Amino acid sequence: MKFDHAALQVQSMDRAIAFYTEKLAFTLNHRAINEEEQEEYAFISAGDVRIELIQDLTGDYSLPILRKPFCPHLCMEVEDLEKAVSDLKAMEIPILRGPLKIENEETWVYFSDPDHNVLEFIQWYNKK
Repeated sequence: MKFDHAALQVQSMDRAIAFYTEKLAFTLNHRAINEEEQEEYAFISAGDVRIELIQDLTGDYSLPILRKPFCPHLCMEVEDLEKAVSDLKAMEIPILRGPLKIENEETWVYFSDPDHNVLEFIQWYNKK
């Protein structure tokens, strides 16, 4: 078995695509409407990370509550967490918690997209 993608619900497809492509350097691969399900969807990717964004076209969207333990979340490995955090701050992306550290193992930070989908950047020092 091989991991394919994670799916995230969004309120506005235009805003979500702009956030991921302009701020997190994802590439838009495909965007369409599924008439039968009344959903708009888009696939975006960055390196080996592939995300499907889904907007329900039939109703209102309620933002999820952001709280520990920040699950579910999508974690993406970075080579330099300090730079990644600096970039998040420069783009005014709110950090939910962190950076956190387990000495000689990992450092990570939680943040969210505009739709309260929780994201994590992690830098491994001793990946298990």
